[in-house]
Amino acid sequence: MNITQLKYVLEIAGSASMRKAAEKLYVSQAALSASIRELEDELGVLLFARTNKGISVTDEGREFLTYAKKAVGQYEILEDRYLSHEDDKDRFSVSTQHYNFAIKAFTDVMKKTKPSRFVFSVHETKTKDVLDDVGSLKSEVGVISFSGSNEALIRKLFRDYQLAFTPLMQRDTFVYVWKNHPFAGRKEISLDELRDYPCVSFDQSSDGRFYLTEEAMADYTFDKMIKSDDRATTMELIAELGGYSIGCGMLSREDSVLQGLVAIKMKEEDPLTIGYITRKGSVLSKYGMAYIDELKKYKKI
Repeated sequence: MNITQLKYVLEIAGSASMRKAAEKLYVSQAALSASIRELEDELGVLLFARTNKGISVTDEGREFLTYAKKAVGQYEILEDRYLSHEDDKDRFSVSTQHYNFAIKAFTDVMKKTKPSRFVFSVHETKTKDVLDDVGSLKSEVGVISFSGSNEALIRKLFRDYQLAFTPLMQRDTFVYVWKNHPFAGRKEISLDELRDYPCVSFDQSSDGRFYLTEEAMADYTFDKMIKSDDRATTMELIAELGGYSIGCGMLSREDSVLQGLVAIKMKEEDPLTIGYITRKGSVLSKYGMAYIDELKKYKKI
């Protein structure tokens, strides 16, 4: 087993296709398939189920993916730090769910600290990836939320990942619709009134064992649901299909992507607690500390 094989496994799982994975990895499909079979033989487990309809991850494969992601993440950190030959550059990374204020805090840190040589990263990503990134120290700080629907699960994962959570705010639940939606002028609305419209939710399907939605109402059954993993795509779907999404009501008018959205207070109550996570016992860089200082400007708890 080697790091290349682990990267192959992750790419295949993400592509759900041996052919597409081979194209992205710039290797032949035959070579990729042979490498995976060699790894499976070495491990004594079947990572992928092959059928005429395609390829899928097995139960054993999903467990293996959890460890492979951590191993590859740690390797990339070491590779970036010691093999990039850019040791004189400052480094800082954060991971966040889809919150504009988290991105704004990141840009404010850069404006105020004005580093001369740097490699900074901001990952706007899925809940599980935020936990993985901070747990593995790929990112120093993560911005994450939970509602009453999934609080118990998220707090358990904080303990499992050895993460410290600091709450910043608790937000009521809002519905986002496009400015020309029939309900755009409403002050309050219920999900029952929206039943004829599709709910657009950020896709959290990277780990099927956990229900890690970042929106409220995680236990509500939606008749019409569209999943997206990109903010711009989500806005396009809401605008073109008359759909809606669920959020905390924080709309930044400085973000051109969000300018067409209208927030309506939702009658159903499932408040979101939003805060930041760090790895327990970790020592933050000056940029990590500056980033937390920026986040605290939004603190309302």
